[in-house]
Amino acid sequence: MPSRAVRTVVLLEPKPEGLHIFSRFGLPRLGTVLLGTILRELGYQVSVMVESVRPFDMEVVHAADVVGISAITPTATASYALADALRARGQVVVLGGPHPTHLPDEALEHADHVIRGEGEEALPALLRALAGEQPLSSVPNLSTRSAGRIVHRPMRPLDPDLDQWPAPDLSLVEGFAARNLLGRRLIPVQTSRGCPHDCSFCSVTSTFGRTMRYRSVDRVREELLGYDPSTSFFFFYDDNFTASRRRTREMLAMLRTLPGDRRWSAQVRADVARDPALLAEMKQAGCRTLYLGLESVNQASLDAASKRQSLGEVETHIGRIHAAGIRVHGMFVFGFDTDRDDTMERTVAFARKLALSSVQFLILTPLPGSRTHAELLAEGRLTSRDWSRYDAHHVVFSPRAVSAAELQRWQIEGHRRYYRLWPTLKRRSLRDLIIAAYAKRINRVWQRDNAVFLDGLDVTTPILAPVALSAK
Repeated sequence: MPSRAVRTVVLLEPKPEGLHIFSRFGLPRLGTVLLGTILRELGYQVSVMVESVRPFDMEVVHAADVVGISAITPTATASYALADALRARGQVVVLGGPHPTHLPDEALEHADHVIRGEGEEALPALLRALAGEQPLSSVPNLSTRSAGRIVHRPMRPLDPDLDQWPAPDLSLVEGFAARNLLGRRLIPVQTSRGCPHDCSFCSVTSTFGRTMRYRSVDRVREELLGYDPSTSFFFFYDDNFTASRRRTREMLAMLRTLPGDRRWSAQVRADVARDPALLAEMKQAGCRTLYLGLESVNQASLDAASKRQSLGEVETHIGRIHAAGIRVHGMFVFGFDTDRDDTMERTVAFARKLALSSVQFLILTPLPGSRTHAELLAEGRLTSRDWSRYDAHHVVFSPRAVSAAELQRWQIEGHRRYYRLWPTLKRRSLRDLIIAAYAKRINRVWQRDNAVFLDGLDVTTPILAPVALSAK
């Protein structure tokens, strides 16, 4: 491809097609925002557009020298359609994100270039290469075409120094003004990458590694001080905010020094409650809600997923978290091979017994990059390659112990039963009642919007032959 001037770059984040319990909040993923911040500091004219926040300004998109599109699996279908339309206009399109990382050959059917893995070094290098300032062959993490064939350039080792990058500037996201139920501005913050665990259905470790990498506490403090804590609510995007107890305590000590009424939530494992003193420190530092992947009431399913937790431990842990005055959002997954006819009833009963403030009943989803995807693909059990349905709300594989229709009903019925309004009002707070009313509405609208899909669930014959993933 001949070199061309590259001055204006537009970074796009398409939205998922379906509804879910967090649809109303419109939070951006931070990778795209960080890349936009880096490019702006390098002198590029950058626009960052997140479709769940505001519809894309196509006039600005069409004027860009290069368009980057970030895709997770549920947005891959929309990302590909957008990329095809832009390339038909003669624009240069770069695809990145978790989905293209694990299926780069597929992504290259719709893009000029694909950046696999982390793009902080790769994207600026690619822009310099497109401008003729360095050879394309020197760009790390790049998948592209050369002499009529696909070439995957070597992956750059995961960089342990996250402090070398600026804090993502959310002001780059046009129209971003998400607020929580109490009207506070929602601020996503990421302080680490990676996860020391390796759950079979998760693609985090294949993308970001099992070794934890941290931003320094001082750099995180600088970022948080950019927002008014009395009107902001921070949501820590870390896949496991408490992976290191020592580092967590350093973060909590810093949070307690912030002025104003600080409030925040984070994703953690339930076993954080093995340290009740740490829970007390989290509450003192402003923690309001913890998001826990509880996954299953079947111990065999937990073991198969490499979850390394027992139901007895979970019950004890949730009790300690509640005793510390912290709410819990619990996430359960239906569809493991060991799930049986009574799974949904036992799961709802277990969640009610724990008095969780809110729940999500999700369907096992074989995301590319996970062991679950590799196993189901090899067994010929995937029934759809419509990536928009890989959103943990649609059955896209043949379950082993129940029918696809029954598994789908579990997800719908589980939400209907858990979010009955009278038991919610009777046992929990007005806030939980508002969440329950919202969840019930989302459940009804989702069924209406997916009527055709639900009618066709008796067709479960696998349509995908086993294939090998490339350039992993």
